[in-house]
Amino acid sequence: MALVRQRRQLPHLTLPLDHFALRAPPPPPPPAVAPCAPAEGLARLSDYERISQLGQGNGGTVFKARHRRTAQHFALKLFAAGDGDPSAAREAEILMLASGAPHVVRLHAVIPSPAAEQPAALALELVSGGSLAGLLRALGRPMGERPIAAVARQALLGLAALHALRVVHRDLKPANLLVGAGGEVKIADFGAGKVLRRRLDPCASYVGTAAYMSPERFDPEAYSGDYDPYAADVWSLGMAILELYLGHFPLLPAGQRPDWAALMCAICFGEAPEAPAAASDEFRDFVARCLEKKAGRRASVAELLQHPFIAERDAEEAQRCLAALVAEAAELGDQ
Repeated sequence: MALVRQRRQLPHLTLPLDHFALRAPPPPPPPAVAPCAPAEGLARLSDYERISQLGQGNGGTVFKARHRRTAQHFALKLFAAGDGDPSAAREAEILMLASGAPHVVRLHAVIPSPAAEQPAALALELVSGGSLAGLLRALGRPMGERPIAAVARQALLGLAALHALRVVHRDLKPANLLVGAGGEVKIADFGAGKVLRRRLDPCASYVGTAAYMSPERFDPEAYSGDYDPYAADVWSLGMAILELYLGHFPLLPAGQRPDWAALMCAICFGEAPEAPAAASDEFRDFVARCLEKKAGRRASVAELLQHPFIAERDAEEAQRCLAALVAEAAELGDQ
């Protein structure tokens, strides 16, 4: 970490944050759910007709695909043949474990590879509105606080279920948060995720996207005193939420491409990013609690679900606002 410890002459990004020391107990485990039961006959790659490419995920390419026999549509995540990357098996394990969890994309089938131990593909739930990153691009403008509250609430409920199962995502960002036509939000792409076998299993490896990594994942030695394996997901969600509000990545001006080393120094040594003064006090405090640099002072998922930005807002109205943005983006795409 010698590179991290060399302080660069970076401008201060924001004003310092207040400290929040209160911690809430971990969320209760979700109710027991039946394991995912893939439909009969979905396990052969040749049964799927690829329609269009949707994007790139951790270790694989995602296509919109049609199952020839049933005519059902899926998101087909296809992994490179012969690739030794364990992300395919890891993602399949997590999605099977999280079967039925709220606000988590559903796994329909694991398609085996005849020549390798890793799966060849995963047949996943197709979420019609695509990713929040794509929604931002389609709209061409930032999102307001009401639809952002819908995103935050649903993502937190998904994280609560995952963390109760001892799953950490480690790559939350707008590209990995999907939204349906009704404004429903699903967490996707678990190729960087991990099932914690013990409470203090290390999660400081460099898997995931550097721009959304928390300070303790970049520099575990400096932040080891208050290690919390789940707190990194809260930081990443805070960065994603702030990006939706600003319309661009919080640590860089709009349109500027990130430099990995500069990002690392900014996250570890710079001021934590803040919501602008024009935002509501509730939103500013919500973001600040997500982006507390010390993991032990960062708000937990349970605390954030009780935060006024979430708890004192009409959840159905907020979701309708998000659904309206999805519909607007679809209309713009048809023009």
